[in-house]
Amino acid sequence: MNRLKPLSGVIPPLVTPLLGPDTLDVAGFSRLIEHVLKGGVHGVFVLGTTGEGPGLSRDLQYATVAEACRQVRKRVPVLVGISHGSFAESIRLAEHAASCGADAVVLAPPYYFPAGQKELLEYVGHLAPRLPLPLFLYNMPSMTKIDISVDTLLRASELENIIGFKDSSGNMIRFHEYLEAFRDRPDFALLMGPEELMGEAVFFGGNGGVAGGANLCPELFVSLYEAARRRDAERLPELQHRVYQLRRLYFCGQYTSSIIKGIKCSLSIMGICSDFMAEPFHSFRDPERLRIKQLLDEMKWISGKAE
Repeated sequence: MNRLKPLSGVIPPLVTPLLGPDTLDVAGFSRLIEHVLKGGVHGVFVLGTTGEGPGLSRDLQYATVAEACRQVRKRVPVLVGISHGSFAESIRLAEHAASCGADAVVLAPPYYFPAGQKELLEYVGHLAPRLPLPLFLYNMPSMTKIDISVDTLLRASELENIIGFKDSSGNMIRFHEYLEAFRDRPDFALLMGPEELMGEAVFFGGNGGVAGGANLCPELFVSLYEAARRRDAERLPELQHRVYQLRRLYFCGQYTSSIIKGIKCSLSIMGICSDFMAEPFHSFRDPERLRIKQLLDEMKWISGKAE
């Protein structure tokens, strides 16, 4: 059943290209998928935070999953976010993902009523056996109000269907604690969320990263991952610097959604897909879009061409 033990490498959390509030940009989504696959990524993740998953309608979520699986055609694993406030809806989305040919699902804790560690463990224990696909847990405390502890993750990892973990807390000390706790579990994947920390995470034994910037320049993140695996102390700092330069694209606007806006705007300027945002957000206005274009012109390596 599971060809993902352990999943490793660069897994972009794909943006969801939209033509309107409830319409998938199918042609743009196809171009995006081919763009990241050509860049050498090791998997794709749909309906995550970067994909605006929780803000999409059920029909649009289902269409996105179906189109992703159809376009990828088993060339790399497809991971599907099933985070939802409803237990039943998470199961239904997982069943749909399985029927489309996805390889695994990804679950963040329910994000309205804050749960304790014991309640979260019970929730996962009830949900995991009902899922038709392997499950990655997703730590996103800034959105879910709960930070998955090392002990909770260890206990959850004993469930047969749970095969990995994505940590988007940004807490590198905690990630080292996860690494130490799972030192003797080579079957369990530990993935870094914040792309700026991916190189360090892999260097010290992590399996890879779910890097939003890989939507734009997948080759850069694949090179960073490979250098970190080789523990290439000369190449790694140079690549890490380039990753940090990408942050200039993410903070052109004074919005909490500027990271997603920046990625979508950049992809639109690159001719890959639409930059339409799901409500309550909107795409960058003309001044910010002009600034993004200027930055892209300055950063020629965005397309993989090193200066």
